[in-house]
Amino acid sequence: MKLTDIETPAALIDETRMANNIGRLQERMTALGVRLRPHVKTSKCIEVARRQRDAGAAGITVSTLKEAEQFFAAGFADILYAVCISPDKLDRALALCRQGCALTLLVDSVAAAQAVVAKGHPFEVMIEIDSDGHRSGVQPEDAVLIEIGKVLHEGGAKLKGVLTHAGSSYDLNTPEALQKLAEQERRLSVRAAERLRASGLTCPEVSVGSTPTALSAQSLEGVTEVRAGVYVFFDLVMANVGVCTPENVALSVLTTVIGHQPEKGWVIVDAGWMAMSRDRGTQRQTIDYGYGIVCDATGRAIEGLLVTAANQEHGIISRSDGKADPSLVDRFPIGEKLRVLPNHACATGAQYPDYHLVTASGATHVWPRFHGW
Repeated sequence: MKLTDIETPAALIDETRMANNIGRLQERMTALGVRLRPHVKTSKCIEVARRQRDAGAAGITVSTLKEAEQFFAAGFADILYAVCISPDKLDRALALCRQGCALTLLVDSVAAAQAVVAKGHPFEVMIEIDSDGHRSGVQPEDAVLIEIGKVLHEGGAKLKGVLTHAGSSYDLNTPEALQKLAEQERRLSVRAAERLRASGLTCPEVSVGSTPTALSAQSLEGVTEVRAGVYVFFDLVMANVGVCTPENVALSVLTTVIGHQPEKGWVIVDAGWMAMSRDRGTQRQTIDYGYGIVCDATGRAIEGLLVTAANQEHGIISRSDGKADPSLVDRFPIGEKLRVLPNHACATGAQYPDYHLVTASGATHVWPRFHGW
């Protein structure tokens, strides 16, 4: 299939860019002496995960049990469910374990740990550590860390280790700040593991990760694995953070010109916020990219043009400086195909049932992805 034959809007993956992104992080983790466990919530695509595994990744990270089920059915057996388990999902997790899935669960409270051990199955469990105040997890020096560990151990579960996610890295934009946070993430996670071990509890694994810290860490001493997700595609938020450039972004939305507003200097396309997602993450960053950078059909960015506004099914392309440019009508006639680089790859990918992989030769192949929980 050719790009001109694809009905729009559609999600495209640039195969060459994706391969480069995968190789870059995999090589870095190998050099730092740790395993890379990709977070597949970004792509939710079996074929993408296979590319990551083929490059040397060990196991996968998921954010939903549906992801765990789908990837296990496709041959991925080592799965970390990196969201604190709720009691009502334990039967579903148990079913996966009984089918042979090496599923690791996550808790960050005594109550959750008690619910896990009440099932009477030797689940493998990690304790979530709060290393930056971003979201959830236990403080490394909190007494409850040891209490949770004892509940799991005495209840028959297997305490596999500790896990953290430095999500506040998304708010940074200098190498120095990212390196400092990466070291904080490492240091506090290792400290939590040391406290568990000093209390007589096993803690073989120390799992850290976010795409910015994975690409910024100078040392991972004491860490056994790193998790990262958006690195596989990258996006404009990551470009503002400083760990990639727009030229590295492998995911784009193919769209078609459907109208014009000459006096306003607008080009109207069929990719609105339903196609791009409502995520305006760059609005809080150094450069606000609107709903995305506009590219030609080959993926080359067109200087000065953004999707500056969007309705449900309409995207408005105009100059980023706000000046009306009537010449855009002639430059981009009705039926012209364009691509848009997204703010947030995870959110944009979630709008589609599949991707169109675009090879270096321009050929395309359809790769299914899945939705839901």
